Amino acid sequence: MKISTSELLNELKNTTEEYLHFAEMLSLKTEHDLNFRISAESWSILDCLEHLNRYGDFYIPEISRAISSAGKSSSTFFKPGILGNYFAKSMLPKENLNKMKTLKAMNPIHSNLDKGVVDTFIKQQEKMLELLEKAQKVDLEKTKTNISISKLIRLKLGDTFRFVIYHNQRHVEQIKRILTD
Repeated sequence: MKISTSELLNELKNTTEEYLHFAEMLSLKTEHDLNFRISAESWSILDCLEHLNRYGDFYIPEISRAISSAGKSSSTFFKPGILGNYFAKSMLPKENLNKMKTLKAMNPIHSNLDKGVVDTFIKQQEKMLELLEKAQKVDLEKTKTNISISKLIRLKLGDTFRFVIYHNQRHVEQIKRILTD
């Protein structure tokens, strides 16, 4: 798969804007509603957003660092890496959401969460939009980022954006299911 860099970044920007607006809508809900759990071991809306915030706390500075140290790009296409494409695609929600284990540090269940979690998520989405804009000027293939699970693996910047934004998509879908239950 080879995709136009601007097409990929525009798609990711549109998706991120959608999550930003969705979170703004969530900010109107009560803390009680945001903390609702379907069962004792299921995640609430705030748990889902806090989980994403924890990943954002790693990836947003990492992406920012990679962009600021990257040279100017002359490339107009992006070809995903094998590992990066695998990670990104594994995050996309399936019809029957496949459950995945999360790292203990990234699991917010039974944390004491308040509406500040929604505000943080909104700020992170706004920052992600800024980074997607800045990424128009860098090579999404040659620019590499570290990943949260191993210091030994580095992904192409385009794959990192896809992974983070698809991961957001996965949990936004989870939140939508919580809202309909």
